Amino acid sequence: MTPEIQWQVAGSAPENYEEYLVPVIFGPWGHDLLDVAALRPGEHLLDVACGTGIVARLAAEKVGPTGKVVGVDINPGMLAAARKISAPAAIDWREGNVTALPLPDATFSVAICQQGLQFFPDRAAALREMHRVLMPRARLVVSCWKGIQHSPGFGALAEALVKHAGPDAAAIARGPFALGDEGELRSLIESAGFKDVTIRHRVKTLGFPSGEEFVRRYGTSSPLAGILTKMTADALAALVRDVSASLTSYVGAKGLEFPIEAHLVLAYK
Repeated sequence: MTPEIQWQVAGSAPENYEEYLVPVIFGPWGHDLLDVAALRPGEHLLDVACGTGIVARLAAEKVGPTGKVVGVDINPGMLAAARKISAPAAIDWREGNVTALPLPDATFSVAICQQGLQFFPDRAAALREMHRVLMPRARLVVSCWKGIQHSPGFGALAEALVKHAGPDAAAIARGPFALGDEGELRSLIESAGFKDVTIRHRVKTLGFPSGEEFVRRYGTSSPLAGILTKMTADALAALVRDVSASLTSYVGAKGLEFPIEAHLVLAYK
């Protein structure tokens, strides 16, 4: 990237999220999450912090026309993107706060939360709400990334952000990995009343054309967008150089490929 280039966000963050991150990250991991859920036709599923709706869309295919899927998110922009993608009658999209879900008690047979729990300001309250809306012996399925040390790409990004954008920007990059400790995660879920908690660990490879494209695509699809677009071209170029240099050993014929690991949780009400 030459110094005179200044990134601009092409489209909104929700649109970029759907275009750049769903195919690489949230779609593939969503399939794994639904494998853990073992959905059956006719079941009623709640997708908490649904974003642009990839898990809800995949779930709707599995529960079929006799089932029901509700997607809840606090971000109206994400929900607007979700509504554009899915058929109008397929999924019920609702704006709401996970600590006060706009749903009645004992409504769902499955509640799923893909990479959302770590971002909730009150995780315990969020889990209690998910417990409330589930039927007896219904299933909770949650995914959270393991620690950032298990994802060298994001580790390199966080380190470079400290140097070129400051500690607050680096904290945003580290945020998705805030529930990487298995013991803390298990304790949270059990304290909310869930039983028979099983935590599985899986690893996948994330691929991007280059280090620059990793920074650009992730950055403009996440809360980092506002920070990156205000940086000077020189600072952005230096950020990309440092990230790319740190990840040289992960570059091959297909471009940049690095691992990321997650906890996949199955629990019962």
